[in-house]
Amino acid sequence: MIRSMISVISIAVVIVIGTLFWRPHSHSIELTATAMPPLAQLHAMAGVEKLRAQEIDDQSLVYPTPTK
Repeated sequence: MIRSMISVISIAVVIVIGTLFWRPHSHSIELTATAMPPLAQLHAMAGVEKLRAQEIDDQSLVYPTPTK
């Protein structure tokens, strides 16, 4: 009888500890994402408008010549 009570209590303790560790934690990523300033404000803080415009060649339809 004592062994069964000890095993029941130990199983209950394991279940309680398991639920404490497996409980969902606070979503710190969501909290930091909501605290971010808007993108336009980040650009203004970084001084992006001071950068000169860069021209990039569109090479999306450039295919290599087949080798013979």
